[in-house]
Amino acid sequence: MNKRKELIVSAISNGTVIDHIPAESVFQVFKMLELDKTNHQVYFGTNLQSKKYGRKGIIKISDTYYKDEVINKIALVAPTATLIEIRDYEVFSKVSVSIPKTIEGIAKCFNPNCVTNKEDVKTKFEVLTDETGNLKLACHYCEKTTTKNNMVFF
Repeated sequence: MNKRKELIVSAISNGTVIDHIPAESVFQVFKMLELDKTNHQVYFGTNLQSKKYGRKGIIKISDTYYKDEVINKIALVAPTATLIEIRDYEVFSKVSVSIPKTIEGIAKCFNPNCVTNKEDVKTKFEVLTDETGNLKLACHYCEKTTTKNNMVFF
């Protein structure tokens, strides 16, 4: 007797699938996208087997599409992610996220004395990678650096 070895999750008719999320980043992406507050259907899985990454996560959001600003946020916490746009049950587009060199107005500087936290100044960061490959943000104004785990998004 053949035993089924795959779990089948319902397809979405229209929306976005975020695949290849590092397993440890699934809930950070979920929170960042405020999916706990949406009225759209959301499917997610974490610690799923992946031949390429070992473990991965996936999030499916019906009737929702993301602009570059949000895709840049996703790239910062899930640099291996793939965004798949679904229209009428078909793949409309599929792109791997790319880490931007700079970001503006999407993350908060963790330094309470930074001008961006005291005045109406739009945040700006240079996106860096340390010697171990971890992403960091360097504030353009106060030059303080924050790690991926401490990033706070608007």
